[in-house]
Amino acid sequence: MGLDSADAREGAGVAGHGRAVLDEVAEPRLLTGDLWTVNALLERDADVPAISGVLDFDRCLFGAPEADWTIRMARAKDDGRTAFREAHGQLDRSAAAVRRSRVYEARHLGAIRPERHRLGRADAVREGYGTMAGLLAGLR
Repeated sequence: MGLDSADAREGAGVAGHGRAVLDEVAEPRLLTGDLWTVNALLERDADVPAISGVLDFDRCLFGAPEADWTIRMARAKDDGRTAFREAHGQLDRSAAAVRRSRVYEARHLGAIRPERHRLGRADAVREGYGTMAGLLAGLR
C-alpha cells in the first residue's frame, strides 16, 4: 500500500493561505515534539517530580504550545493527565485559535501517517485520510 500525500500538501497550502491566524502567535515557544516519560529526566532528590532534562529533540520546533504533539496527546484522553491539562489552562476557543488547532492537527496527522504505515496499521492509515478530509473541509 502506497501513501498518498495530496491531502497533506493541500493542508500545507491552506495553512499558508491562512497564515494570518498562525502569525497571531506572538511568543513562540520551544516545543519538544516528543516529550513522554522515557524522554524526560527527573530530579533525583526533588520532593515532587521535577524535570531536570529532556532527551530526543529530533522533532523540536518553535511554535504555539498548542501545536506540540505532547499537548495534543495530553488533551486526547480524559485520564490521569488532568493536572497537566489544568497547569496549561483552558484552550483558546476563538475562531482563529480553532483554525490554528485544525492546522496543527493536520500537521500531526500527516506526520503520523508514515509511522502508522511502517507499523502495518492499514486501518489507522485509512482512518487518518478520513480525519484529514474533515479537517481540510473545515480549513477551506
